[in-house]
Amino acid sequence: METPTTSSTPSNPRAGKRARWIGGVAALAGMLALGCLAWYLTHRGPADAGPGGPGTPAAAAPQGGRGAGGGRGGRSGRGPAATVGVATAEKADLPVTLDALGTVTAAATTTVRPQVSGILQKVLFKEGQMVKAGQVLAQIDPRPFELQLMQATGQRERDEAQLENARLTLERYRTLLSQDSIARQEVDTQAALVKQLQGTVTTDRANEGTARLNLGYTKVLAPISGRVGLRVVDIGNLVGSGDAGGIAVITQLAPIDVEFAVPQDRVSELGQRTGDRAGDSMVALAYDRTRSTVLEKGEFYALDNQVDTQTGTVMAKARFANAGSSLFPSQFVNVRLELRTIKDAVVVPVTALRHGSSGDYVYVLQEGQTASLRPVTRGIATVDKVQIESGLAAGEQVITEGADRIKDGARVTLPAQRPGADGEHSGRSRGEGRPAGEGGGKWRRHRDEAGAGGAGSGAGADGRRAPGGTPGGARGEGRAADGVTR
Repeated sequence: METPTTSSTPSNPRAGKRARWIGGVAALAGMLALGCLAWYLTHRGPADAGPGGPGTPAAAAPQGGRGAGGGRGGRSGRGPAATVGVATAEKADLPVTLDALGTVTAAATTTVRPQVSGILQKVLFKEGQMVKAGQVLAQIDPRPFELQLMQATGQRERDEAQLENARLTLERYRTLLSQDSIARQEVDTQAALVKQLQGTVTTDRANEGTARLNLGYTKVLAPISGRVGLRVVDIGNLVGSGDAGGIAVITQLAPIDVEFAVPQDRVSELGQRTGDRAGDSMVALAYDRTRSTVLEKGEFYALDNQVDTQTGTVMAKARFANAGSSLFPSQFVNVRLELRTIKDAVVVPVTALRHGSSGDYVYVLQEGQTASLRPVTRGIATVDKVQIESGLAAGEQVITEGADRIKDGARVTLPAQRPGADGEHSGRSRGEGRPAGEGGGKWRRHRDEAGAGGAGSGAGADGRRAPGGTPGGARGEGRAADGVTR
């Protein structure tokens, strides 16, 4: 017997579609509930983060390193304070200096040339030797000059004998003239002969002196004291006064000069300190190329009389004793000329002074650790210090580091008060929930023990479990430790 087909069969597809739609809505609602739960667990405040769950007081907040009003990340509505470096404005004597690049020049340089020609017999100096004025440097063959001296001496002696004879004859003539035994013309002629012989003897004496002088020139002497350079001639060479290179070159090293250029704008300031007045000497220091070592100390010596139109500078010269030979001719040095000294000037580090559209200013550290913008007037600056002529008093603290990260009225933190350096600010560090002096492993063990103790047998302080089977007490303890859901 055939079973009759019921009319309810066509309604099954509609029932299945309705069931799937209801299941999708339920799944979406579940996902939304899980998202809300996750947001709640990650964003609830410190009062809900205690080991006992939402109802536990906020006594556990100090263990997490945050105060009741700190919130996550130290939210206070103003942002974290910038760490800055400070320095104290002080009074000091500030030297006014002039720095320039100079060239060491010898006070005197002499090319030693022989004054007579002859064969070089001896060289009595070593290359690079320090010599004194009058020291014998070389010897030229003296024999030709000795013979010339002998010849001049003989000529002089012969003419002196003739002069003596002429004088005696003149005396006889004058005696005869007194007796009226000789003519006056002969007496006058003899007197003229005597004067002629006197002139001849004078010339002979000069020739003898020249011969003696040339004989002395066969010994080549040092005209100045200094260092001898490399010699250009050897023994046996024919030398003379016309030689361009001479025998040697002597350079005076003590004292020694340094020439440097002064900007034309500073000439008037230098002119007030130069002159013949007593006590106007200015100290000059010669530094090496790195400006770290003082090579020699001297004083300002001279200023040129005109400005170089191509460079706009005036050449000046400083003189140094150079007793230790620390300066060498043609050496490049850095010259620092001390013009004057400003007494009791208010100075701050150069890093504290800043420049804006309205002029120079500094940040002054006020009470309550706030930065105050203070317009100032700058004065003379050195390598590390700058003078503040007005706007700042000695003893005030100015910010030297980190000023580009702050504004007027901003709160600042000193390096000694950085996060982690003091217990008051330790909650701002990344490891703010960890007890001081404990490592990561010890902190994790402490969290696990706290979670186990608060959970009991899998239940929180309020007897409820968190989703997924995690005890609510353990989850709350993990957030109380560092403020982040684990």
